[in-house]
Amino acid sequence: MKVSEQQYLPLKGSDHKNKFLLTNREREVFELLVQDKTTKDIAQQLFISEKTVRNHISNVMQKLNVKGRSQAVVELIKLGELKI
Repeated sequence: MKVSEQQYLPLKGSDHKNKFLLTNREREVFELLVQDKTTKDIAQQLFISEKTVRNHISNVMQKLNVKGRSQAVVELIKLGELKI
């Protein structure tokens, strides 16, 4: 797989009305978020700034058209993108 193909992964729930692509980094952030990691913990583990973590979370929330992290997590679980 080429690097350009690895950057974005399609959601498995393709019949969902909010079709979009989740980046690898967005997926990593949310996988850590469901493990009850704080923004600071996630930033340290991924070697990125806390602002970048918040940006990834915000981007996913916009893609899903939800207003909070919890709602985003629920939607991603429904789509089979996250496991708890």
